[in-house]
Amino acid sequence: MVTVKKVQRRNLQTQSYIPSLLKGLGFTFSKMIKNLFNQDKMPTLNYPEEKYDYSPRFKGNHVLTVKKDGALRCTACMLCATNCPADCINIVASEHTDPAVEKFPIHYEIDVLRCVYCGFCEEACPVDAIRMGPEWQTAGVNGSVFNYDIKELAHRPGLKGGAVSRVDDLERHKAGI
Repeated sequence: MVTVKKVQRRNLQTQSYIPSLLKGLGFTFSKMIKNLFNQDKMPTLNYPEEKYDYSPRFKGNHVLTVKKDGALRCTACMLCATNCPADCINIVASEHTDPAVEKFPIHYEIDVLRCVYCGFCEEACPVDAIRMGPEWQTAGVNGSVFNYDIKELAHRPGLKGGAVSRVDDLERHKAGI
C-alpha cells in the first residue's frame, strides 16, 4: 500500500511572523484602552497602604516554636534538614544537660535565599518545632541578612515573645511522642 503525503502550500500567514505580531499587539492595545477607561474595575492594590490578606494556609517565613518555659521545642532530629529539597537548613546538635532530653540544637540556621518555601520541613518535624508563619515581607541590604539563626527564627520582635507550639508536652508524652 502506498501512502500519499499531502503537501500544504505556504501562504503569507504561515510564512511570515508579522500577522501574528500584529494580532498580539492589537490584543494588548485593546486591553490597554479598556483599562484606561475602566480604572475603577481594575484589580490593583496600592501596596504600602493596602495589604493583601492571605489565607490561613499561607506558608511565609519560618518560625521555630518554643515550649511554655521559653526553651526551643526542637530536638535536633535533623528530619527537617534531611527532607529539605533546597538543602538550606543547617543544624548543629549538642547533648543536653537534662538527662530526660537527649539533644538540642546549639546552631539552627536557614538560608532563606535558597529556600523554596515548600513546607516539607514543617511536615517532617515530629514535634511541631518548625512552622511556616504568616509573615512574608523580608527586606535586607546584603545576602548575609537572609541567613536566619535561632534568634531570628524563634525570638524575632514580630513574634512578640516567640510562637508557642500547639502541641502540649503532656499530650505528646501520653501519645508516646
